[in-house]
Amino acid sequence: MTTDTRTPVFTGPRTAAPEEGRLSGRARLVLFVLCAAQFMVALDFSVLNVALPVLGEDLDLSPSALQWAVTAFSLPSGGFLLLFSRIGDLFGRKKLFLAGLAVFGAASLLATLAWNPAAFLTGRALQGLGAAAVVPAGMSLLTTTFPEGPLRDRALGISGTLLSLGFTVGMVLGGVMTDTLGWRSTMGLLALAALVVLVLAPGLLAESRTPERPRLDVPGAVTVTAGLLALIYALSTAADRGFGGTDVRASLVAGLVLLAAFVVVEAKAAAPLVSLPMLRRRTVAWGNVGGLVTFSMMSTVVFVLTLYLQETLGLSSFLTGLVFGVQGVASALAGSVAPRFIGRFGARRTLVGSLAGQGLFTGALLAVGADSGALVATVAVSLASMCHLGAIISYGLTVTSGVPDGEQGLATGLVTTTQQVGLTVGIPLLGVLATTGTSLFGGVRTVLAVDAALVVGAALLVAVGLGRREA
Repeated sequence: MTTDTRTPVFTGPRTAAPEEGRLSGRARLVLFVLCAAQFMVALDFSVLNVALPVLGEDLDLSPSALQWAVTAFSLPSGGFLLLFSRIGDLFGRKKLFLAGLAVFGAASLLATLAWNPAAFLTGRALQGLGAAAVVPAGMSLLTTTFPEGPLRDRALGISGTLLSLGFTVGMVLGGVMTDTLGWRSTMGLLALAALVVLVLAPGLLAESRTPERPRLDVPGAVTVTAGLLALIYALSTAADRGFGGTDVRASLVAGLVLLAAFVVVEAKAAAPLVSLPMLRRRTVAWGNVGGLVTFSMMSTVVFVLTLYLQETLGLSSFLTGLVFGVQGVASALAGSVAPRFIGRFGARRTLVGSLAGQGLFTGALLAVGADSGALVATVAVSLASMCHLGAIISYGLTVTSGVPDGEQGLATGLVTTTQQVGLTVGIPLLGVLATTGTSLFGGVRTVLAVDAALVVGAALLVAVGLGRREA
């Protein structure tokens, strides 16, 4: 089996002129549209979290059913990523991007107007389906529009910054909007954002796809989609109920079996959904390991730190939001600085250094106390987030660098799948340690210590894995 190196078809001009590494006016608009879509989806991951209790009372959702407000979105958004990535490669990334935006916007409107739990959860599931199309198509359009080098580094830096900011801003904005306008305003904001991007995108984006349309790998699509759906369901449900439930354990086993079957199918497929030779690239394999660790471990830090600030220190939602607001500002600063580090030291070294820094500053959070520590927590989590942002940008560049344009959709599909799985697995795997022990504060410290050790260990593994050049 050989890697597909065919050049994609562009039905419009490239918008990024490479002269002196500067972005043209049109290129800035294209970048704005693509990054706005990524920010919108990142916002959706967290904007509803603070509103869940109020939402439950309004729609008469039981506490045990509230988890589905999150799970209904995460299941399709993670489960269909690889399938939609390949569909975009074959039939047009711009078409997929626009279709995903339309579905996401309509679903957000449905969730805004929801008259009962079924309507709301349907809207959330369709939001996830739209996001599964928007995210990989948007990333592929970005990497095929901006040529490899300083322009792509800058574009991915901005995109990564907004991705990180979207999650943090969502937590703060969700609380403010819920208190002032009600929980429905959070979903209405997403509908409005999708409409704005949908109006601007058609005239700015150029279509790109592979020149031929081989048959879609249906067995691969079925096994990977079903496997991811089962795995994400198991991990999302475990975050609420633990791993003791029969459905959780059965889904976890089914997901792992289906993903193993997917690998077997891909090895024999004439036109595989995922090119196994691509996965054998050191940059792709180890870059995604770094991405999985940075996303899963940082999401866990945010989760347990929220518990610590509110439950242990007794901070209000507003003051807790301020802590994460400082974190967001630090991430934005890192997004502007990270491309310079990458330009000087390279994406691989920046990835390793960023992971090491994230782990060390997460370890510094162990200095917080049971009676005080808000200042230490603010400084340490902000510095950890700066390193986290550097890891996000450098792992995306590590994975996509050197990949032919015809397979950029596959590469960016792996990047975005890693993001989604990372955001999903961290909290159920480690966060449960903070809530099931005899002491919440002791549990938080245990999670932080394990988290820091895993990130530092991953930095060492990625350093060794990326140490040798590609053969």
